[in-house]
Amino acid sequence: MTDTLNMIPAWVDGTLTPVEKLRVHQEGMRHKAISVFVMNRDKVLIQRRALSKYHTPGLWANTCCTHPLWDEVPLDCANRRLDEELGITGLSPNFRDQLEYRADVGDGLTEHEVVDVFVAEAPQTLHVAPNPDEVMEIRWISVFELTKEVEQHPERFTAWLKIYLHEHADRIFGSLVQA
Repeated sequence: MTDTLNMIPAWVDGTLTPVEKLRVHQEGMRHKAISVFVMNRDKVLIQRRALSKYHTPGLWANTCCTHPLWDEVPLDCANRRLDEELGITGLSPNFRDQLEYRADVGDGLTEHEVVDVFVAEAPQTLHVAPNPDEVMEIRWISVFELTKEVEQHPERFTAWLKIYLHEHADRIFGSLVQA
């Protein structure tokens, strides 16, 4: 019996198949993912990835992102990871779009993701309790300021966040990208 806990949905010869996560990244296989952007008006909650992460440690990313478990519904995955990474519960993430990108994430690893993107509006009183195994720091920043900071200091941010902001910002944030 195969342990599907570390297996994520990836395409093998055109068929969605459970594949071990590290192998997916080592071979640059096309695979499923989710990304969540928690917003409070024009501000987005971003996280700095824990130093223990096996790729892109210490870099800033969107609110949360992950790979769904085999047969996990994307919305369920989004809610699960908001809770596991940031202790956030009670939000209602809305599907925004599906995007695809491919990026080198260092150390011979590649993300080639088909991403279901979700956006959730948060109240001012949102309780956030980052899991130190996942997240070392969080902050709220306007989409406009985040875009400027990524342009000025790209080395501080994950490849996927840079791609989202440079190629898909209008599809994710709509009118918030107009300053």
